[in-house]
Amino acid sequence: MAERSRPRTVLAAIMVASMAFAGCLGGGESVEDSTVPWDSDYQYIDLPSSYEDPRNFTVAAPFSNTTWGNASWTVYGNEHGGNCCEHYLAATKEGWILNFGGEYPTWSEDRGLTWQEYLPTIFSQLGCREWKPTVPGQEGLGEGSIVQATNGDLISMGWFPYPSTSGADQFYAFFYDAEDQEWSWCFNRTPEPFYDRSWQVEVVGPINSFLYGNGPWASLVISNFWHQVQNIGGQISTDGLNYDYFGFPDRDDSLDVMEVDLNPETLGPEWDFTKPHKEMRSFPVPSGGLYFPNYFIDGSDAYLDTSLNWWTGTTLNGSSLPSQYCAFDSSTALHCVTAGGTILTHMLSWDGGESWQNQTYNLSAETSELEEWEFHTNGVHDLFVLNVRYQSAAGPDIDLSWHVREYSESMFPDMRTYLGLGDLDSTSGAGNDIRFDFASMGILPDGGAFIAYHDSTDPDPLFGVEMLLPARYGPAVA
Repeated sequence: MAERSRPRTVLAAIMVASMAFAGCLGGGESVEDSTVPWDSDYQYIDLPSSYEDPRNFTVAAPFSNTTWGNASWTVYGNEHGGNCCEHYLAATKEGWILNFGGEYPTWSEDRGLTWQEYLPTIFSQLGCREWKPTVPGQEGLGEGSIVQATNGDLISMGWFPYPSTSGADQFYAFFYDAEDQEWSWCFNRTPEPFYDRSWQVEVVGPINSFLYGNGPWASLVISNFWHQVQNIGGQISTDGLNYDYFGFPDRDDSLDVMEVDLNPETLGPEWDFTKPHKEMRSFPVPSGGLYFPNYFIDGSDAYLDTSLNWWTGTTLNGSSLPSQYCAFDSSTALHCVTAGGTILTHMLSWDGGESWQNQTYNLSAETSELEEWEFHTNGVHDLFVLNVRYQSAAGPDIDLSWHVREYSESMFPDMRTYLGLGDLDSTSGAGNDIRFDFASMGILPDGGAFIAYHDSTDPDPLFGVEMLLPARYGPAVA
């Protein structure tokens, strides 16, 4: 308890000062015009020349046009797990880069030096059907979702929109058992003809459900189309392979209220890797279950418990959370990001949502439209990274990221990185010639970020892996 009271007590004083003198160094010097080289205590995690495609990205002051220099990121395309329009990126506590933007789960265990993919065999799995390849001419249209559960298992789902002459969607669950270190798969049929990109998240267990079974966790999958447009429901599994239809409450339902403990005392490093893609609009709860902020029309939250029953959720002080987009990390911090117009606000709570500290990212001077954005955090390295893609006044889209190092001391970002050339106008949605459907990113255990972007060097979206990191991040850097 004493370990957690220190940052809360000290932070209260620090944040008052940081909001008034945001970004100030000792002696009143601002990070925007500091004469101290931004990379004075940074090291490359490996020689950039060791990688197949290292590129220099511009590093700049957080909120001005001042350019500070370049940093090397190594770059990858859809041959490393993406497709025509997107990457679905995630990290594991073991240091894997995961990508399920295309047909099958793809991963690297060595920061991108080598890559592997899980290609299902034609043999039947127990309780599952045989592998059905896509129709000739329709290869490359699959896409999926993947995330690590708190026990180390990997839960993922692949969607093949046009795999048969009937045109019916097909689903293949892909599961990695962390204890056995083995992959398996299972064919799952869905009751609707069109599903769209899936989002996936762990429901923290132990799960004990009469209808859906028992297990250390449940894997919940929703459809970008079903959930966001029609609220039809999702699919759930307690073994990572066999999924059943799972209903969601109506947005205007009035459910019984449950207070949910969002104020954990301690969390292990695995909690730096449980955050789903933000479009899941929910986050795993350390005490068990899954929390959906701002789910109902009236702004109240929804909560799915370990018996897989729905409630109206509140924090322990009876409040709702300020954003649909929230997540824990291993520091026990609860991070939320709000988005409105061209302004994003990072909100941070050390007490389960009872009080908040804020940092605003106002892009109104640079754009009239934010296209995509995503965030991830790493409590071990006290690191918050925000990725934004916006339409510039000149036309092309700009991909950038902000790094906030040691957010427990100040939420003001250390630097801004421009990802790629920023010279391509692409957008999301079927029918567009040049597509970038959604932002995606992750943070490795060594503190290096990897982020999707798009520029004119490739017809399809790319992603870059950060190579230059603070030396204090430890042996992985040295």
